[in-house]
Amino acid sequence: MMFVVSSAKATGNATAGQQVFARCAGCHSTTPGENKIGPSLAGVFGRKSGSEPGYNYSPALKAANITWDEHTLDQFLANPAADVHGTKMFINLPQAADRENVISYLETLK
Repeated sequence: MMFVVSSAKATGNATAGQQVFARCAGCHSTTPGENKIGPSLAGVFGRKSGSEPGYNYSPALKAANITWDEHTLDQFLANPAADVHGTKMFINLPQAADRENVISYLETLK
């Protein structure tokens, strides 16, 4: 039997993702307009890389022209430095389940 996962909605668990996101909260806020070491992730879905107002992005992320969605976030979070050479983000989420859950959580942030 084969299962096909739709890319319309993240497949992870947003509640579990919020718990995993606790690792990210030192650098990233979920409050709109509140940037920390990293940019606010409120409303990250559909946003272009390097475009959160008031955050000083690396030239690499500004130039990457990525639109954040389930696929692009999964790829970036797996290995940010390999995905966007020159990014300031150095923490990754190597476990696919953790990435799926965090992405589901990020999708709830408006």
